[in-house]
Amino acid sequence: MSIYDYLYYVILPVLSLSVVFIFVRFVKGPSLSDRVIALDLLITTGIGIIALYSIVYNKPTFLDIAMILALIAFLGTVAFSYYMERREKK
Repeated sequence: MSIYDYLYYVILPVLSLSVVFIFVRFVKGPSLSDRVIALDLLITTGIGIIALYSIVYNKPTFLDIAMILALIAFLGTVAFSYYMERREKK
């Protein structure tokens, strides 16, 4: 089994299954915090899928896109935590 077979038949199905479970948590999440964490995890899993695509098809440009997406997700999480902190003080 080559590394590409391992990526196709093991890693990609695991990432796809995790996207389904995370999306269920995103929809069912009882609180806003649960939904934001699920959204952040969806973006992180998407970054993993983009990295997998980049490795399999030898397209290093997609790693730059994944890095930009990770920075946007990080800034969104920081903004949400700032919002939650301000909301609790009032």
